[in-house]
Amino acid sequence: MSESETDAADDTQPRAGTEMKFDEFAQGEGALAEIGDEEKSASDLAPVFDVPVSISAVLGRASLSVAQLLQLGQGSVLELDRKVGEAIDIYVNNRLVARGEVVIVDERLGVTMTEIIKDGDNQA
Repeated sequence: MSESETDAADDTQPRAGTEMKFDEFAQGEGALAEIGDEEKSASDLAPVFDVPVSISAVLGRASLSVAQLLQLGQGSVLELDRKVGEAIDIYVNNRLVARGEVVIVDERLGVTMTEIIKDGDNQA
C-alpha cells in the first residue's frame, strides 16, 4: 500500500485513543440513521400474531429421587423451593420473561405480572 493509500484508509477508521460519537457514525451510515427515525407500532408485528407460543407459570421446583416419586400418592404434599407469597416465574417458550403473583379471576387461577425480565436468558 502506498503512503497516500494508507492515509486514505486511516481517515475512515477511528484512531487509537479517540472515540467516535454515535451521531458522527450515523451521519456517515444512511441506513443506521434511518432506523432510529421509524416509529414502531403493534401492527408491525402482524405477521407473527398467529405464531403459537407456550406459556408456563412455575410456582416452584422440587428435586426427588425415583423412589420418593413412586411413594407419592393422592393427598401427598410436595414441598417446593419457594415461600408463600414469593413471586412465581413466567416462561414463554422455556424462556424466563417475567415474574408475577397468583390471583383468582372468576373462580380460576391466574397470574398478574409484577416484573418483566429483560434478559430472557436467565434461567432461574
